[in-house]
Amino acid sequence: MSSIHTYNFPTRIRFGPGARAELVAELTAMGITRVLIVTDKDVAQLPWFPELEATLATFDAATFSGVWGNPVVSQVNAGINAWQASGADGIVAVGGGAPMDVAKAIALMANHPGHLFDYEDGASTRPIDQPIPPIVALPTTAGTGSEVGRSAVISDDDTHAKKIVFDPQLLPKVVLADPELLLGLPAKITAATGMDALTHLIEAFLAKGFNPLCDGIALEGIHLVAQNLKDCVGFAERLRAGESFEEATAAAHLAARGGMLNASMMGAIAFQKGLGVTHSCAHALSTVYNTHHGLANGIMLPAAMRFNLTAAPERFLRMARVVKPGATDGQEFVDWIVALSHSIGIPVSLGALGVKPDDLAPLVAVAIKDGCHPLNPKPVTEKDFYAIYQDAF
Repeated sequence: MSSIHTYNFPTRIRFGPGARAELVAELTAMGITRVLIVTDKDVAQLPWFPELEATLATFDAATFSGVWGNPVVSQVNAGINAWQASGADGIVAVGGGAPMDVAKAIALMANHPGHLFDYEDGASTRPIDQPIPPIVALPTTAGTGSEVGRSAVISDDDTHAKKIVFDPQLLPKVVLADPELLLGLPAKITAATGMDALTHLIEAFLAKGFNPLCDGIALEGIHLVAQNLKDCVGFAERLRAGESFEEATAAAHLAARGGMLNASMMGAIAFQKGLGVTHSCAHALSTVYNTHHGLANGIMLPAAMRFNLTAAPERFLRMARVVKPGATDGQEFVDWIVALSHSIGIPVSLGALGVKPDDLAPLVAVAIKDGCHPLNPKPVTEKDFYAIYQDAF
């Protein structure tokens, strides 16, 4: 029996160890003849990456690896130049959320005129009405779930303000979700991206509005995080220490990575319902301090959930019973988040980022304008943002 599984939600996902081996067949089936690989600087240095490039030799593959940190417009522009120089007719996006989003932005701008931000969601001045080249996505982290998303988040180079471009055509045509590509992920990145996935799942479940499909996906995703994130971080720490895994341990590591890879995709699917105050706080941290998005979410999540608890006690209780079946109070879920953060090494205070308690005004100014918190289950005022940030120290 094949260990590769197929599910469509809404893009076609091929999940399982070794799924990356299907890349050539997928590209051929789409009629793609020339490929631009979009990835980041770190992924391009991994031992398996040259092997991936070699498998695409018949597609005259070119590689653009000029992505790092929180992606900015200049990276997209450099990628567009690489696209034009390559003569490609398809994109293979390899990596975490940053290269996935840059790949989508390159695809958008391949046949559209003007500046990327002319197509900003909700503020566009140009229509998205030209063909968008197909994307095949190979995720290497379990965090943003951008491989199953219809949007790209790109920051302004100067202000670091995040802008969103959105269109259903940006959704990759197929995702090759291969947990083997995550086995070498360092513990800190595993933890930060894992908390990003968890934040997506929690905030989607709490977001205002009616979407029982997303609610169900979010709850199962939280279950997968509870079962697998701590193990993934632990395995990564043991590998860094030089431990050699026996067959059973290696299989357990692979299974845990697979669990988190699914949880990440589920988070990205669920948050079409909406997000909340945690993301608004995190977006401000990324804008003002250039903080890794997942880490920012992880640091802010406990304080944000303490703020939200009284507004949705029944929902918190339902989440608590996912991670602790005998739970009788939603506070137990908040306590679980705090314990999980401690166990995987997420900093417990904003001070770890260099933020000072008396210097919150720039963060609040960005957070209050962010588009995520209006769907938070509890209204968030400027005073509330100050209180949430202060609670995060």
